[in-house]
Amino acid sequence: MELLKLYFPVSGIETYFFFPPLVALVISFFTSMGGVSGAFLILPFQMSILGFTSPSVSATNFLYNIVGTPGGIVTYIREQRMVWPLAFLITLGTLPGVLIGYYFRVRFFPDPKVFKLFVGIVLLYIGFRLAKSIGKKSHYANRHADKTFVVSKVSWNLRRMEFDFSGDRVSFSLPVLLSLTFIVGIVGGIYGIGGGAIIAPFCVSILRIPVFTVAGPALFGTFMTSIAGVFFYSTIPISNGKTAPPDLLLGILFGVGGLLGMYLGARCQKYVPERIIKTILALILLIVSLKYIVQFF
Repeated sequence: MELLKLYFPVSGIETYFFFPPLVALVISFFTSMGGVSGAFLILPFQMSILGFTSPSVSATNFLYNIVGTPGGIVTYIREQRMVWPLAFLITLGTLPGVLIGYYFRVRFFPDPKVFKLFVGIVLLYIGFRLAKSIGKKSHYANRHADKTFVVSKVSWNLRRMEFDFSGDRVSFSLPVLLSLTFIVGIVGGIYGIGGGAIIAPFCVSILRIPVFTVAGPALFGTFMTSIAGVFFYSTIPISNGKTAPPDLLLGILFGVGGLLGMYLGARCQKYVPERIIKTILALILLIVSLKYIVQFF
């Protein structure tokens, strides 16, 4: 078995070559159904299990997103469930926030415990609201994966976006969406969390966008944000003039597992009841929020 081990010089860890992609495959299969890459779970896995604790772990996490998310994105495009205006607006709002958040992290938040507590409380509220809706009968929960299970007739202006999905007209506020994505970008830049872990549940629980149509745009936004994250960590010094580039080999191995997991998750999503996907998203939010709250005490 020792022959199956690899040493990763950037991170300084040694593990079986199949371990990172296997873990990423399992995690991303379930999380990608809700538009979440699973990076928020892979980061603590790298730190607690593999012992990768340097700042480069965040950049490696972003690299995982870059390699893995296309597996889900391509599937949602092929199945005509990618709402492109929604995907571009999520990216437009998130990217500036990531840069601002990175600057805030270096400049103002060397020990941001109080702000994390506030973020944790907000996420706990959203997670509770999403969990509360799980037991309610959903219009989309009993739809079959037939030809109506696609997005069509997308229209938008400066105030609202609308589209047809599964026989109904979906409508939501663009200013609210843009405000959220900008704030999420800042939080993500400060703490290194994936924007999809917040954006997707918010869109489902607050804006009432069907979870089946949120997943693709949320993954696309995560993909674009992660490119920016790798760039910032690789080029902008964190301390003492040193940058924190990703561990390329480790990030790619995680990404390969994520690529397959997100592809399979996206393919299976339309056959999974909405309440199960909502449960996954609610658990994600509750785990992240409780982590932020507990760290304060």
